[in-house]
Amino acid sequence: MSEIARYQENDKMSKVVVHNGTIYMSGQVADDPSQDFEGQLTQILAKLDAQFAEFGIDRKHMLSAMVWIDDYKKWGRLNKIWTQWVPAGHKPVRSCVEAKLAFPEYQVEIAVIAAAKSP
Repeated sequence: MSEIARYQENDKMSKVVVHNGTIYMSGQVADDPSQDFEGQLTQILAKLDAQFAEFGIDRKHMLSAMVWIDDYKKWGRLNKIWTQWVPAGHKPVRSCVEAKLAFPEYQVEIAVIAAAKSP
C-alpha cells in the first residue's frame, strides 16, 4: 500500500492528504467573511495558490474542484473570476452546487484535488 501523508491535522480532519501522487485539499473558505462574494472568492483562490506552493505545484496541477455557493444566482460571478484564475488549457473537472454553508457569513467554499509534482 502507498504511504498516506496527512498535513495540518486537528481533532476533526486533515486539511491536506497526499496519497499515491494525488493531493486532496479540504474545503477552503474566506478568512474574512465580511467581504462580498467576489472578495471571499478572491481570498479562497489566494489560499489555494498558497497551498499549491507548499507542495511545489501550481494551478495547472488541479484535477478536480468542488465549489459550493450559497445562491445559484452568483454562478456567473463565480465563473467570471474562475475562468481568469485557471490557466487556459488546464481546466479541472468542476462541480458547482448551491448549498447552505456551515455558517451563514460564508458565501462560497472550494475543495480541490491536484496532482503532486513528479519527482
